[in-house]
Amino acid sequence: MEFFQPSSLREALELRAAHPDAVPIAGGTDLMVELNFGRRRPATILDISRLSELQQIGREGDRVVLGPGVPYARIIRELPDQLALVQAARTVGSPQIRNRGTVGGNLGTASPAGDALPALAVYDAEVVLASTSGSRRLSWREFLVGPKRNALAPDELIVSVEWTAPRGPGSFSKVGTRNAMVIAIAGMGLQLDESSRSLRLAMGSVGPTILRAPEAEAFGAGVLDEAGAWSNPGAAVPATALARFGELAAAAARPIDDVRGTAAYRRHACAVLARRALAWALDDRRLRAA
Repeated sequence: MEFFQPSSLREALELRAAHPDAVPIAGGTDLMVELNFGRRRPATILDISRLSELQQIGREGDRVVLGPGVPYARIIRELPDQLALVQAARTVGSPQIRNRGTVGGNLGTASPAGDALPALAVYDAEVVLASTSGSRRLSWREFLVGPKRNALAPDELIVSVEWTAPRGPGSFSKVGTRNAMVIAIAGMGLQLDESSRSLRLAMGSVGPTILRAPEAEAFGAGVLDEAGAWSNPGAAVPATALARFGELAAAAARPIDDVRGTAAYRRHACAVLARRALAWALDDRRLRAA
């Protein structure tokens, strides 16, 4: 096995171009599991964990720019207003894993159970890729192409994840066999955007990749409009509307039976998580307006 440890992003891209079969490693929280259990034995490893260019968090106006090498622990500390992503980061593994694991790793692995991915989906995040020949931007939809499959070319690396910071409450929640250190049976990201009076909902572990629920989103935004809740955070939203929102979310899921749960249970979990997430968002707006 060959091992490369570049000292700059430019050097990393040159090595990536020269060794397109090289497997990048940063936090290693996914890759090292596969190596330790003998499930994978790459011929070449490209260590990008020390590249400062990939470890930046920045703001460009209302845009958030997140380096793919930023560990979850820093996201929790340094992006407190991006609540859906912060809550997702808090559910990742143990404190040791949160100090090592990265959003870039979640994107690279492209597992539908990746906790950060529903949050990025409700932000409508873009993934910026680079190679020695240039860079390109893909929406999260374009980047995540299937279960554990992404759109990275053999000579590319993820260099940033970017999104427009939403104005409004958001959340992430998941169901698992225990409260921590668990792969999600179902995961849910929700974001209200008061500027556009829209609602975005994304689900993980209930389909081949991260799924949005457009009918639920349109219904939820419409209910808030009818109730006058966009302009009046104290306005009441009927419990029947919350329940219907959950039903529409469940209908958008495409789950399977596996060792973690049945398809039927996953659909039920989606309905409950979506209903609760919208209720939490409405409560948050009332508290902030009080």
